[in-house]
Amino acid sequence: MLSIGSTVLTVEDITRAGDFWRAALGYVNRDEPGDDWVILDPPGKADWSAPGASLALSVTGYPQHYPPRIHLDLYAEDQAAEVERLLSLGAREVDWHDYPDDADWIVLEDTEGNRFCVVDTGPYPLG
Repeated sequence: MLSIGSTVLTVEDITRAGDFWRAALGYVNRDEPGDDWVILDPPGKADWSAPGASLALSVTGYPQHYPPRIHLDLYAEDQAAEVERLLSLGAREVDWHDYPDDADWIVLEDTEGNRFCVVDTGPYPLG
């Protein structure tokens, strides 16, 4: 049986991208970053097989493809506060005009041009 181990984002500057995603998600380096690769895990994740989505950053020699064919959806109880926080960390707003009237997401991109959505979930259920 297969399972998804990590989502890999291509980057040009691994230090800048790692700083952004560690601050954005509260993740930590699984191991010491290399010159072209780092895996970020939720804090407390004991090893690669433990639950929790990992994010890997890989330096590539080619520019981002637009529009990207894959993106992350980040869930937020307080979308406005999270968008503001992410912008302060270096995210950028994407000039995108295809939002439907009832959109519950906002499209941003990280410091490397990787797009992601901040989805308004409202309060998380208790339990």
